[in-house]
Amino acid sequence: MLPKKNRADKKAVEEIFKKGKFIDSLNLTFKFLITPEKERKISFIAPKSIAKKAVERNYLRRLGYSALEKILNNFPAGIMGVFIFKRYENNILIIENEVKNILNKIN
Repeated sequence: MLPKKNRADKKAVEEIFKKGKFIDSLNLTFKFLITPEKERKISFIAPKSIAKKAVERNYLRRLGYSALEKILNNFPAGIMGVFIFKRYENNILIIENEVKNILNKIN
């Protein structure tokens, strides 16, 4: 699991949705802002329209965090972002590849 200091809080997520840019992929959408801070803050959101049960939504978020944990340091410093699931995908390798593809589009 990603440490709490590297996850975007509620205020940061609201700011990202108001002012941020976005990148789409097949299963994920990434909304982000570049800030002057040094820390990277990235979160995952699994909407109710994707998974009705809270257990399934939490499982998706945990898969996302475990995929992100391996490549978090490759993201630019000062990025605040949110990955939003567009469909239910429980294969961690697919999620990891999509996160890497989105990272390549940012850099």
